[in-house]
Amino acid sequence: MNPTLTSPPRRVTIVDVARHAGVSVASASKVLRDAYGVSEEMKERVRASMATLNYRPNAAARGLRGKTFTLGVSVPDIDNEFVSALVEGILSVTEPTEYEVLIGPAGNASSSQAKVIDAMVDRQMDGLILFSPYGSADRIAEIAGSTPTVVVSRHGASRVYDTVVGDDMLGARLAVQHLIDQGHERIAYVTHSDGDQTDPHSPQRVRERGYREAMSLLGLEARIDVVPSTWSRTGGTQAARTLLARDELPTAVFAGADVAAFGMMNVFGEHGTRLPADVSLVGYDNTSVAQLRPVSLTSVDQDASSLGEHAAQLLLERIDGRSEARHVVITPRLEVRATTGEPRRTDGAAD
Repeated sequence: MNPTLTSPPRRVTIVDVARHAGVSVASASKVLRDAYGVSEEMKERVRASMATLNYRPNAAARGLRGKTFTLGVSVPDIDNEFVSALVEGILSVTEPTEYEVLIGPAGNASSSQAKVIDAMVDRQMDGLILFSPYGSADRIAEIAGSTPTVVVSRHGASRVYDTVVGDDMLGARLAVQHLIDQGHERIAYVTHSDGDQTDPHSPQRVRERGYREAMSLLGLEARIDVVPSTWSRTGGTQAARTLLARDELPTAVFAGADVAAFGMMNVFGEHGTRLPADVSLVGYDNTSVAQLRPVSLTSVDQDASSLGEHAAQLLLERIDGRSEARHVVITPRLEVRATTGEPRRTDGAAD
């Protein structure tokens, strides 16, 4: 027989599983749904048959019965070590469960993020984790009204969804205070300028407020220097070139995010600008790359893995029926490494 004319193998159904396990279809379905009233012996028998037959539940059919056992995670991009650590934290909580996590790179525009989130809702995902989403609180509340939702890294509490954030105001103050303690006064801050620039709850706006307040409280209001860019390697590259084009380079830069700091480090290296002899550099997120000895970036650690773990746990609780809102704030700490030191002398010589 011509193999191209053979029919594809038939998909194994719950009926096949029940027959193989020697139980009723209703009992096998209860095991699949982890429903109440099923003995451990029956669970083991049915699950063994599922494994033997390589049974895969039909997600669409499960959705019709109320659950798809899928969780959606919307992130601006996946080219960021912080996002990877966040997802690892989420997976550490969900892996022992029946839920599958699907990642949606949503970009840095309100329209692209809305498209991804709407697609997740339309596919009847059982819950959503939204990382630093754009859009109004009312829009997020509308989403949470139909799908259990946890928002990560966007400030502002809500009564209808949970939030998990790092204390970005404190983190920015830690960075600025460290540089001032080293003797710096001309400290630039690289902000993220994509997306909604009017949203006061975004991490970039909150960190900028922390930077501005720290500079003002320490008598350096006249030295405030905000450099618009993006928190990406490309954005860091652009920010470094902007600073190098000035008549005088600031003695220190708070890059706002590690990923931007990495781009800055590349450009500074190409131009022979030494860290920290010519300029000190502080990142934010304390990513695994920042901790590598050749990089050794001073950075604010907000524990991305812990953010993910908290978000996943809160979401599972929401799915299980908890209705009261919970809001978790992670306290950051500063990890001092080789990219910060005393400022260069005014005559241009290194200390």
